[in-house]
Amino acid sequence: MQPFTNGHSTMRLPTMEAQFLTIVSGLPRSGTSMMMRMLEAGGMPVLVDQIRTADEDNPNGYYEYEAVKRTKQDASWLDGSGGRAVKMVYRLLYDLPAERSYRVLFMRRNLKEVLASQREMLRRKDPNVDDANDRQMESLFRRELQSFYDWVAKQRNISMMDVDYNSIQQDPAAELARVHHFLGGIVDLDAMVGIVDSNLYRNRCREAQSSPTK
Repeated sequence: MQPFTNGHSTMRLPTMEAQFLTIVSGLPRSGTSMMMRMLEAGGMPVLVDQIRTADEDNPNGYYEYEAVKRTKQDASWLDGSGGRAVKMVYRLLYDLPAERSYRVLFMRRNLKEVLASQREMLRRKDPNVDDANDRQMESLFRRELQSFYDWVAKQRNISMMDVDYNSIQQDPAAELARVHHFLGGIVDLDAMVGIVDSNLYRNRCREAQSSPTK
């Protein structure tokens, strides 16, 4: 399997930004809520419904929109979504109508950190969560992500770039400048950088030095 790199991007930039829905995607606990908050701070309207409220795991909110989970059955929520941002688990992108165009910011984070963060989240609900499945989950995530990347490469209506969560924590201005460029400069870069809160970077891994799939 080829390694995933932070440089992955289809980079088919839109000519008219308002026509495109910006989708923030990635694995659970990879920084998708943080990126949504950054886009909001940068001036991009976001699609959220506040059904899932903030908690200890996401004190600034989850930025979720329940309608995306029913996209395969009802994609009407896409009407009027141009120029906005929405958060979607990567598996749901397969259900997006092909006749529309999308920009995807795909959050990448060191998998050991992702798994550790998920484990801590589950432990708050069940203290007896077993750690033994981490290796199996890592293998599953890698296979699913490889299939997803292979699929995205064939979608002419999707422009996607990887955003490295670990790089944002280490040098937010540099990594978010890439996001700013990808979005055509329509967001306030300084406002996005100002959202970074190192106190929320928990479950750190020593290996997480710009190596989101290590």
